[in-house]
Amino acid sequence: MTNNDSDLPEGLAAPARRALAQAGFIRIQQFTDLTEAEVSQLHGIGRKAVDLIRLALAAKGLTFARSPATRRSHAPGSR
Repeated sequence: MTNNDSDLPEGLAAPARRALAQAGFIRIQQFTDLTEAEVSQLHGIGRKAVDLIRLALAAKGLTFARSPATRRSHAPGSR
């Protein structure tokens, strides 16, 4: 995928965009598997970037993952 395939929020600062690209994130849907805390730990990602990503997720009816425990409980074969 090229940067043209990205649907990340337009308002993200260049350092945040670079950090996300280096970590392999170019589509907003990718963040549904991560908590806000996990995204915040990426170098170059600040509060504003997390807020913009949260708003972009909400615009598509999506959210960040609630917690690592929540993700594990939804894993295949976890029942």
